[in-house]
Amino acid sequence: MPRSKGLAALCLTGVLLAATACGGGSSGGGGDGTVELRFGWWGNNDRAAATQRVIDAFQKQNPGIKVKGSYTDFNSYFDRLATEVAGGRAPDVITLGGAYPREYGDRGALLDLAKTGLDTGKIGAAALDNGKFGGVQYGVPTGVNAIAVVVNEAVFDQAGVPLPDEDTWTWDDFTRTARQLAGKLPDGTFALADPTRTDMLDAYSRQRGQALYTADGKVGIAEATLTAWWAMTLELMKAGATPPASQTAELITQPAPEQSLMGRGQAAMQFDWSNQLTALSKAAGQPLRLMRVPGESPQPGMWLQASQIYSINARSKHPQEAAKLVDFLVNSPEAGKIILADRGIPANSDVRAAIQGVLGEPEKAQAAFIDALTPKAGPPLVIGPAGSTDTPKILDRVNAEVLFGRQQPAEAAADFVQQVTTAIKQ
Repeated sequence: MPRSKGLAALCLTGVLLAATACGGGSSGGGGDGTVELRFGWWGNNDRAAATQRVIDAFQKQNPGIKVKGSYTDFNSYFDRLATEVAGGRAPDVITLGGAYPREYGDRGALLDLAKTGLDTGKIGAAALDNGKFGGVQYGVPTGVNAIAVVVNEAVFDQAGVPLPDEDTWTWDDFTRTARQLAGKLPDGTFALADPTRTDMLDAYSRQRGQALYTADGKVGIAEATLTAWWAMTLELMKAGATPPASQTAELITQPAPEQSLMGRGQAAMQFDWSNQLTALSKAAGQPLRLMRVPGESPQPGMWLQASQIYSINARSKHPQEAAKLVDFLVNSPEAGKIILADRGIPANSDVRAAIQGVLGEPEKAQAAFIDALTPKAGPPLVIGPAGSTDTPKILDRVNAEVLFGRQQPAEAAADFVQQVTTAIKQ
């Protein structure tokens, strides 16, 4: 969670006890009786344009409701949301992901969607569970996706390195392939960007019978697993397979697909979510493909996950109208044909069927990837407890210590576990 977490938590704790504790509600209405809603999400300009088209379609069907979109890039989104929630100015419909539905839901900031009558009958239970905590449905999934390896075959061809077999490749095969690429690619082009991210730690540890978090809300990844991970990534950087530490630090601040090495055509591989394939392919200006992560045998680490979660502000002045918007976003074929797979393969089975005929090649590749993964995926992910939304920033800081040579892998592993343990106990 961002540094404004303390203020947000203080305000959130009393949300349901004192409606005026943190100021007014999230939205109002026009003088003509029109209900005004705010809808917040993260993304780039392409996603914003598509989302606005969905909003326009919703408003056409619901002329008494006006929706104002509010978005920013991923890195800024949750910082801004924490400030808005603390000040009582959060959007009526809030896009969340990962541990954030639990983080905000447990503090009373999100509405129990069961109370709105929202129809979730066409959304699979596994996907719905991504937004359900303590028996309360705090959010519904926008779609389903999975962590994957995005591959630029043209860069592999340029280096004369064969593609690995995604059904059998191990982490040793992965590092060997990355080193081969590093030895044959021109300066400025890499095998991949530094792969250290929380979702990859989850996949890597799950393959070893662990997980980033345990079901009872503790740190589940072993220090030995973290040490092995950082030993591998440090070796990749020293071999020139990943960028130098200074460039990695810069790339972290540039989250948009078109700013990534893959989006610039300067990487052969990138660990990312499957729903990013379309944006990355567009940015790169050429077709890209998806592969399963290394090391999936004998124990799979990959899982199916809601790509994003739509939730409703508990302090919205218009919860029923907000629920209408969420219903349109997840249950309307019309909305599905606009959003396509940008927020994951639609979780609603009717919407998924309705868009098959209008999917582009990247979207079809995503759907095929999810279909192929479904029978091979591991169990559902253990969502982190309250405080775990700090973990990505902790990981970035500790990872920088490793890459810049200020901490050895074993020291960084112990530091990471200690910092995350502290964060989730607060």
